[in-house]
Amino acid sequence: MANNPAEYTSIYEKLRNERKLSREAVSSMLMEQGIDLKPSRLGRIENEEFPITPREVLILSKVYGEPSLCNHYCANECDIGKKYVPEIKTKDLAHIVLEMLASLNSIETRQAQLIEITADGNVDDSEIKDFVSIQKDLERISVTVEAMQLWAEEMIAEGKIDIKKYNQIKNG
Repeated sequence: MANNPAEYTSIYEKLRNERKLSREAVSSMLMEQGIDLKPSRLGRIENEEFPITPREVLILSKVYGEPSLCNHYCANECDIGKKYVPEIKTKDLAHIVLEMLASLNSIETRQAQLIEITADGNVDDSEIKDFVSIQKDLERISVTVEAMQLWAEEMIAEGKIDIKKYNQIKNG
């Protein structure tokens, strides 16, 4: 088992070691939930000898209390996700809100331009530069929305947000 974070083969090994859990302990915790992930398989996943499945990522993200593990997997290991899912970096709520407001302000000032570009259903050569710029602003909004969702999931995992109240209001 690596002791130095620089020696970790994968994010999965790093998270397990940060929580001071053995592979056997993780396997036992999962077995109690009816999930069979043998220590040897977890070792091969951690050593990048065998690919992890999306289901296993989801399970480990819950066991380790690390919701960002799912985003990491999608953005870095899933062939589809590598193309379509940006990696979301954990930030504090104030930083997320300021980024969101800056992005919203930027797009608000460009609404008329977006309407003009897209009104005819085409983006011609003279409009491409502005269209791509607006598209990037919209992508920044999307990333900040995802960052806020990840922040909320982390606060729930840490017990700082009451999950019952959160879900009750969210699913209202």
